[in-house]
This record gives sequence, C-alpha cells and structure tokens, in this order.
Amino acid sequence: MDPSRGVWTATADVDLVLRLAASGFDWVALDAQHGPVDRAALHALARALHGAPVPFLVRVPGVDPAWIGAALDAGALAAVVPSVTGTAQAEVVARAARYAPAGERSWGPFPPMWGSLAPEPATADAAQQCWVMVETAGALTDVDDIAALAGVDGLFVGPLDLALSLGVPVDALLDDTTPGNPLSRVVEAGRRHGVLVGAFAGTPGNVARLRAHGIGCLAVTTDAALLALGAAAVLAAVDPDQQD
Repeated sequence: MDPSRGVWTATADVDLVLRLAASGFDWVALDAQHGPVDRAALHALARALHGAPVPFLVRVPGVDPAWIGAALDAGALAAVVPSVTGTAQAEVVARAARYAPAGERSWGPFPPMWGSLAPEPATADAAQQCWVMVETAGALTDVDDIAALAGVDGLFVGPLDLALSLGVPVDALLDDTTPGNPLSRVVEAGRRHGVLVGAFAGTPGNVARLRAHGIGCLAVTTDAALLALGAAAVLAAVDPDQQD
C-alpha cells in the first residue's frame, strides 16, 4: 500500500464504485463518515466489490466498534477510523479490529450472505488492517504512542481536520518544513514503529506536497473531482475557444 494511489468516494452508487475500482487506482475508499454509505449500502457495495481487481477501504463514521467490525466484516482491507482524540481511543479502535484474544471484534463476516466462504479469524486478523486517522491535536500529541499500539497498522492524516484542530491554514500545514512539523512527526512515528503512513490529498498539487513529507499512500482524488475534471477536459477538447 505504500506508495499507492487511491480514489476516495462519497457515493453509494454500486455501478460508479465498480467503474472506479477498474480505473487503475490501487484502492477505493468508501466514506461512511461524510457520505451516504449506511449499513445497507455497505452490504451492497461490499458484495459488488467482492472479487474486484483492487481492495476497498471503509472510513467509518467515528470511534465506533460496531462500525469498525462491520467494515471488516464486509471485506474491507482496512477500517479507517476518524476523530480519534488520543491513545485511549486508539486502544478501543485497535481492539475493535481484532478477534479474541488480541481484541474484541465480534464474529459476523458478510461473504456467507452472498454464497462465499468466511475467512478464519486468524486469517482475517492477518489480512485486514486498522488505520487510525491523525486529524486532531490530541492524536498528533499521542502519535508515537498510537503508532506503537498492537493492532494499529496505519496512521492516516486528514489534513483538513488536522489544520482546523491546530488552528492553522491547510496550506501552512502542508508546506511546513520546519523541524518537528506536524506531518514529519506522523511520518517519523510510522517509521519508528513500522506502520503505514497515508493521507488524504484530493488534488495532484497536494499529492506532491504530501509526498515531499515522505507520505506515499495517498487518496489522490475523489469521485466528484474526477467527474468535474473529466467534464472540463471534454468541453475544452470539443470547444477550446469557449473555455475561460
């Protein structure tokens, strides 16, 4: 997963998500925090993506063990957990993503509902991941302890919310290269503890800025941005004189 180029989706449209999964990205993220992916949509999307050429991730709505379990039950490569405020919440998240004795995940995988085999618990624990979003001042303060937790496989930076939490503009956060800057602290914690470090970029320009910090696993664009860019490219190609 590192480096990799993912696409972030805020849709429950099965056909669109399947097309995105076949478009050359390395993974697809389904957004259940700021999108219409409820539990019914998660089931439908997961069934459609079962056997897709690339894995999918699910950003769950928050620090919610039931949702973390459901995302992994659906077959997600990783549950991406937002709004973590520090080590204590990260411990809850990590245990929710693992079966006993390592954690407290409840047994209930989705694949048998559409005629496929369920993975063994040990196989699922080895294959599926838990990514803690670093997007609050508290998570940044505790980032080294979070990265060291058993069951945390990745740190995923949410630049927009992290900038809000720190009280700085997003551009200032992304372009800060001073010693001990926030993004370098996340990267260094990941390296020290051998966990993945990723981030939401959203635009090609932000991809370059995040890569400059050493973050290679990136959501490089969104479904909405692709639609807008594609429409602009087509219109420019057919009527270049009418473009601003």
